[in-house]
Amino acid sequence: MINFKINPQMKAMLILIPGILFWGLGSPSGLDPNAYHLFLIFITVIISLVTRLFPMAVSVLIGLLFCVMANILTLKSALKGFSDSTTWLVVIAFLIAGSVIETGLGRRISLICILALGRTITGLGYAICLSELVLGPVVPSNTARGGGILAPIVDSMSRSLKSTPKKNPKKAGEYLHLVGAHANLITAAMFLTGMAANPLVAKAASDIFQIEFDWFTWAKGSIVPGLIGLAGLPILIRFLSPPSTECIQPIRDKIREDFQSLGSWTYQEIVTASTLGFMLVLWSTKPIHGFGTTTVALLGLIIILITQSMTWTQMVKNYKAWDALIWLGGLLTLATGLKELGFISWFGNWVENGLIDVSAMSLLIALALIYFYSMYFFSMLTAHIVALAGTIFLVASHTDLNPFLIVGVIAYFSNLCGCLTNYSTGPIIIYFGNGYVKPFQWYKIGFLVSIYHLVVWIGIGSIWWRLIGWI
Repeated sequence: MINFKINPQMKAMLILIPGILFWGLGSPSGLDPNAYHLFLIFITVIISLVTRLFPMAVSVLIGLLFCVMANILTLKSALKGFSDSTTWLVVIAFLIAGSVIETGLGRRISLICILALGRTITGLGYAICLSELVLGPVVPSNTARGGGILAPIVDSMSRSLKSTPKKNPKKAGEYLHLVGAHANLITAAMFLTGMAANPLVAKAASDIFQIEFDWFTWAKGSIVPGLIGLAGLPILIRFLSPPSTECIQPIRDKIREDFQSLGSWTYQEIVTASTLGFMLVLWSTKPIHGFGTTTVALLGLIIILITQSMTWTQMVKNYKAWDALIWLGGLLTLATGLKELGFISWFGNWVENGLIDVSAMSLLIALALIYFYSMYFFSMLTAHIVALAGTIFLVASHTDLNPFLIVGVIAYFSNLCGCLTNYSTGPIIIYFGNGYVKPFQWYKIGFLVSIYHLVVWIGIGSIWWRLIGWI
């Protein structure tokens, strides 16, 4: 993780100086100066995201301001990304996710899964995976899902088994926390709405390949390798980090007490659960009715509001939704600007001329591996996606491979690569921060889990992708 031990002002200067120097060098041959300058601003914003100099939204707003002041974009163009349907899909999904959390529905679902499957320590692992699978499509913040709903339950279960960070962490806590962390990344990879930055991948696919990689398409490609990956995860983690207990009766007693304390299903929970089910049906049947992903999300939001499952006053307090509106809308503006000013086509031609004579599939696998393991150098999944996904698409677009295969591999790897470090995304930081797993152990297991993902998603996944016509 990049974390300079210097004050913020000096860090800002170190980030800005390279951009200023390259700004004065002039644009490469054949590239519009405005496109070149926008690219420099884009790269500077990414570096700011990676180093966490400012909150994401602040970094993006500064970048947009530079674009306007340098006459690269008009103010109207700079605000264009905030009206994009991709941006509003994420905002609406965050608002709906707030209903899942605030009504207690997410916690109830998790406790039901644990009571149903948690009869052994491995069963608890499967209960965590099932909870992630149920919540994954409808809670777009993997931090809210993993860190806000499941991590506190996992920590509570560990302590109920007399396993704490300082005393007997390997008894149960290490195992449960590792399962929770890695299950979160798999479900984030399985759904377009599984992680806040996933729509950035879909948007890049639309810009470069002119294809719609919507909710249905994303899930169609991920459902088989994703389910297989989840099914094998508790067993894999049990092998890599064996718990020293099988007696989990104290947990069942406590979970039963917690579940009983929730009481009967409330009106708000019933409405929210019914609405989410309705949305999933519509997302999964788009080829029949034609409603877009964002349209369905907006419909679900309106249902929740008019039924008073949550009030608008409650919803507007969800700052994460409005934070996402700023950083995602701004990033989409910068990405769209690069395309409209000709940088994307210029870079694509440059890459095409430099490609070596290798098979298309070999090139895709090499690019996918580079993309996956380059996550070691990034401090957050979103910055990794913004920095590299579009570039990978550009390089791969000059092959004769099915665009859906290219986008699918990069889309799924955009989340799975978070397994490598203890700082890749919010829930990983939270699970690791609970203190049950030592850093070296986390990195070792993370690397081994990455091999597992490659086997499942490239090995088994390629068979499924052939069946659905992607290969």
